[in-house]
Parts: sequence; C-alpha cells; structure tokens
Amino acid sequence: MEFDQAFVWITTRRLKPGTRDEFARAWRPTEFPAGMLRAYECYSADGNEVVGISIWDSPESRERFRLSEVEAERRRLMAPFVIEERAGFYTGRELRIPER
Repeated sequence: MEFDQAFVWITTRRLKPGTRDEFARAWRPTEFPAGMLRAYECYSADGNEVVGISIWDSPESRERFRLSEVEAERRRLMAPFVIEERAGFYTGRELRIPER
C-alpha cells in the first residue's frame, strides 16, 4: 500500500468580533517560506474564527519558518486581534476518494 506522507500545521484562532479584515491583513506573510507546499485559510460563518492549514515538505522546513523573524513579525501584527489560539503539527496523508 502506497502512503504519501504529508506534514500539516493547523492553527485555530478565535478573533475579537469585527476584526476579521484587520486580522487578514496582518496574517498574510510578507514572503512564503521555502518548504511550504500549500496553504488554506478557513473562516467561520461569523468571521470570528479562522483556521490556517499549511502543508510542508518536512518538519524541519516548518520549524525554520516557525522560528523565523518573518513569522515573529507576523505573530506580533496578529496579536491585537486574537483572543485565543491553538496549534498542532501532524503527519498525515491525503485520502483518495473513489470515482463515483
């Protein structure tokens, strides 16, 4: 059985009500890091919760970005809009959906 391994960083942030637009501007990195293969931004219907999902080529690539000045600055800019944050880093795989 073939197993395509992926490294996935998921962050969930609860935002101060009415700050989605300001948060979105702060959240975008000034540069996309080496090793990031894909990224997704998911908002709740009311805009007060955002989930970031990024796919990485290795745990080391994600860790370099997590500890970088670019990420530190991004987090500093986001902080005024965030009430709560949770994050996890996972190893996973894409599930293939059979053709219908």
